[in-house]
Amino acid sequence: MSGHSKWAQIKRQKGVADAKRGQVFTKLGREIAVAAREGGPSPDANPRLRLAVERARDANMAIETIDRAIKRATGAGDAAALERVLYEGYGPGGAALLVEALTDNRKRAVAEIRNVFSRGGGSLGEAGCVAWLFDQRGVATIGVEGGDPDEVGLSALDAGAEDVRVDNDVVEVYTSPSDLDTVRQALADAGAHLLGAEVAMVPKTAVQLESRDADSSLRLMERLEDLEDVQKVYTNMEISDEALAAYAGR
Repeated sequence: MSGHSKWAQIKRQKGVADAKRGQVFTKLGREIAVAAREGGPSPDANPRLRLAVERARDANMAIETIDRAIKRATGAGDAAALERVLYEGYGPGGAALLVEALTDNRKRAVAEIRNVFSRGGGSLGEAGCVAWLFDQRGVATIGVEGGDPDEVGLSALDAGAEDVRVDNDVVEVYTSPSDLDTVRQALADAGAHLLGAEVAMVPKTAVQLESRDADSSLRLMERLEDLEDVQKVYTNMEISDEALAAYAGR
């Protein structure tokens, strides 16, 4: 599976620690507010907001908190000041890293991100240095423990998916960004065990790293995602099952 898939798998396995739950809710609240600001406050009419709300519910965010985040989008507070920015760079071993941030202060965000890159053995690059290595795609992840991954994959293709990839008990479904919500709903209606659905930056090609560089890159990615302004981190590194198991078990 791709680096994006492996990184998502690591985060699912490690779970959301209680100490970081507030941080996760802050990030989800920002995503909900910006989605509502840009596409309207109704989840029924705003697919991006609908997906953001689903992710918040999956993380056990209270309905009242979700509603407050949506209402923030119509005010003149911090939601109005947030802007989406992409930062690009390289991790240890040369794998590409694409950092998506929602920030109300670009100077603060870039200073913090550059510091984490430097301390983690990576380097922050210029705009455009690695973005061309990624495509924006819809990604839905399905758990198929005890089921037939091939059957799930065929069902996804019937629902409008462009491609599917199978790795053990997980099927990753790829769509165009605009079709993600429709495919996700069709899979849910068919009884699929959805582990998540998001519009993500998916690498076109992968870079295989040695175990030491893979471990260092994963540490760097985790530290980047710990920053308040950072929403998501994407990579094109290919992670071995051994490196995945070692890191997830920490």
